[in-house]
Amino acid sequence: MTIAIVLAAGSPAASLPTGAAPGGSLADRLAEQWRRAGVADVRFAATLDEVADLAATAGGPVVVSGADLVAHTAVLRHLVTSPVGPTVALVLTDPPTAGRTVVREERGQVVDAGPVERLDGEATGIFGGAVRVGRDDVPALVAAARAAGTDRRTPGPAVDQVFAGLTGQGALVFAHRVRLLVAHRVDDAPGLAAAEAAVAAVDEDRAELRLSVKEKDDFFTTYFVSTWSPQVTKVCARLGLSPTAVTMISVAFAVAAAALFATGGRPALVGGAVLLYLGFVLDCVDGQLARYTRHFSAWGGWLDTMADRAKEYLVYAGLGWGATAAGFRYGWALAIAAMTLQTVRHMTDAWYGVLHDEAARRPKTVGTGGGGIGDRLNAASNRVQADSGSLSYWLKRTVVFPIGERWALIALAAALFDQRVALFAVLTWGVLAFAYTGALRTLRARWMWVPVLDTVDATLHRDDGPLATRLPVLRRPGPLVLAVVAALAAAGLVLVTLLGDGGDPAAWLRWAAVPVVLLVLLAAAAGTGAAHNGPLDWLAPAALRAAEFLFAVAVGVIGGVPAWLIFGYVFVLTLHHYDLVARLEKRQPAPPLHSATLGWEGRSVVLALTAIAGIASIGLATLSIYLLVLFVASVVLAWFVRPTRPTRAPAGTRQGATL
Repeated sequence: MTIAIVLAAGSPAASLPTGAAPGGSLADRLAEQWRRAGVADVRFAATLDEVADLAATAGGPVVVSGADLVAHTAVLRHLVTSPVGPTVALVLTDPPTAGRTVVREERGQVVDAGPVERLDGEATGIFGGAVRVGRDDVPALVAAARAAGTDRRTPGPAVDQVFAGLTGQGALVFAHRVRLLVAHRVDDAPGLAAAEAAVAAVDEDRAELRLSVKEKDDFFTTYFVSTWSPQVTKVCARLGLSPTAVTMISVAFAVAAAALFATGGRPALVGGAVLLYLGFVLDCVDGQLARYTRHFSAWGGWLDTMADRAKEYLVYAGLGWGATAAGFRYGWALAIAAMTLQTVRHMTDAWYGVLHDEAARRPKTVGTGGGGIGDRLNAASNRVQADSGSLSYWLKRTVVFPIGERWALIALAAALFDQRVALFAVLTWGVLAFAYTGALRTLRARWMWVPVLDTVDATLHRDDGPLATRLPVLRRPGPLVLAVVAALAAAGLVLVTLLGDGGDPAAWLRWAAVPVVLLVLLAAAAGTGAAHNGPLDWLAPAALRAAEFLFAVAVGVIGGVPAWLIFGYVFVLTLHHYDLVARLEKRQPAPPLHSATLGWEGRSVVLALTAIAGIASIGLATLSIYLLVLFVASVVLAWFVRPTRPTRAPAGTRQGATL
């Protein structure tokens, strides 16, 4: 249970009477607002020692608030329910005043906080006088409060001293910005009156509905969805629908669209395009509804991530089926290629995000001011992101081919042309986007030089199994080189099998090429024990995903496995990998039955043996069913039978990151 501590020490405005509650002080009103924001247990503290004592006995998150804050109750509710991280601080744009703590943030993280004259770098805002401290960070809060209590030399509100000490303890603090609503810290009666007038001038519910839309979204979503989706969000809220219910309705729309794409014919293709668009609208609405009603949960975030990927790949399946039925020989091959490409892209997105967040927390390692290419790229990116609404801003957001643009391209290409054109379009733009982002991220990553996989469990993130941990460790030429060589070897095997047309004419591949490529994959698996501290080693998990997927495709083609079964196996693999990444991003442990999935190298060995034995179809089908059963069982165990509370994330892991 969350408790809120209102700390009036050092805040001269705390005892001022408020116009909204005659006879009551600003501190009293703020305490009542915390209760309306959902905090049942609100305490007052006169000293920092009292803050430390109250926090030390808390069994859950702790909110520490100064008594000089004038804000909409919704601002406080948003802080209490913020899903971006366990510890979140209110950050305002008010001008700094004496004794107030200023902050510097990067990528939503507070990387420095303290008096303006002591800040390392330029301030990006001021501390808003309220912070929600996650349970794992409460000991740091207690230590900060006790340390600040013994330092009588620092002037200003005590809550600022506590917050500066908390960040100094190394706690990972995320910034919560106020948009559309109002929040100000006040020092005197005129300031209080002005802040109260500003609060009264804003319609709180209307602002909350607008706030349900992401502040920065992609071009298609911004102009073709978010212009009217908030009205759908409000209807869903009035009907009492949960975000999970909206997610499931969105899945139903996508499944129906996939079925129409598989059916073929102009009316079916147009109908599928319309349903796909409406399904994407609902996909946006579920998140907007969660933000509007403040109904967040690790389960909901996990389900949304998994549903997004499942919907997209089911649509690829419908397009592949329809293209094949229309007489195109490689319909399923295009669908498999699109799914593989998108999954590998998502894996690089996930771990580049971890890299960038970790780099933000180590500002001294991020640049030396030497004007290198990394510094220039970073500065250029920041300028473009700051110039929201400009042509360069929208081009940058669109060229990376986000989900809105992908679904829009699929819908238009299928409605105007056919399934084959839709798949070719997705693959073409996807490859260009991958090349663009990959090149820029490689340059920036070399500049940041942050050993991300040294801060997390590399074995888990690589999805290594028991076989990899028992192989002799190969420390040279490095885990990334080994992973890339494995992916290239698997890609070469796919190319050879396609050129050889698979089947019996390529039977020699089963006895020669498959074992050779398998040995290359096992060499990559032997890199699991090597240090992943190179500037590009964050790419290793994605390279291993590519190696596993491509090897499975090659085995399927060599063994004459039906294309739809190959697609089905890779689809199940994507569920397994997205489950792993989504749970890690939501600060959950690995899936309960993760160790039984054999690891990427164990699954590859099984498939290689079935290919050599001439029973590749049986191997793929059996392994697909086995992994699917494990996936479903893990979901039930993790979320319904024995749900676990979120755990503290490894350094640099960010809950708000999405795939």
